[in-house]
Amino acid sequence: MNIIIIGATSGIGKCLLTKYAIEGNRIGIVGRRQTLLEELQKQYPANVITCAADIAQQHEIAQAISIFQSQLHHIDLAIVCSGVGELNPMLDFSIELPTISTNVVGWTYVIDTLYHIFQQQGFGHLVAITSIGGLRGEPEAPAYSASKAYQINYMEALRKKAHKAGNLIRITDIRPGLVNTRMAKGDRLFWVMPVEKVTDQMIDVIRHKQSKAYVTKRWHFLAAITLHLPFFLYKRM
Repeated sequence: MNIIIIGATSGIGKCLLTKYAIEGNRIGIVGRRQTLLEELQKQYPANVITCAADIAQQHEIAQAISIFQSQLHHIDLAIVCSGVGELNPMLDFSIELPTISTNVVGWTYVIDTLYHIFQQQGFGHLVAITSIGGLRGEPEAPAYSASKAYQINYMEALRKKAHKAGNLIRITDIRPGLVNTRMAKGDRLFWVMPVEKVTDQMIDVIRHKQSKAYVTKRWHFLAAITLHLPFFLYKRM
């Protein structure tokens, strides 16, 4: 397969890259840090193409995707892992703005660009790593939870769009719970899952072209409770 991974220099994206590269896929990877990209390219010189870009900078990410198109010729699978999120209980707008710029504005540009490419090809599988954090508003990180809710709804809209167009494009929304990466922040964290286990389950979800899934599987249970919990109880948590 020819694969693009947006946000591949750390955490889930890096682990996905490793697993797909070992299988022999050709992979274009995007990240902000050139030195980390170069290190990854040296590890998999026959498989990996790199391009440094910030998802919040449209001209940079557009150029990166264009380079991958020209070198890979077609794209079978695109996985969007990029995202930021900070704790912000004091509602400091300077902290919220980068989250909105990356998780909403930049993310939407990337998703739309990849969807258009798949439309032109007549096939493709578009995957976004959203979050269980998008199911309800979280006062410790309002912009993060709101941005993930936006992503979840956007992916649902694209699934409906793809269905009406004949399902030539597959859309998958993967919603991880807490994963042992730098994105897991705060006190009293529970059910923090190892990134290896999480990515193994993500690859299985992608392979079966599921429309949406929670990973690891135990988070399906908590998601069901969270979605149906009355606010008078939720606000006390």
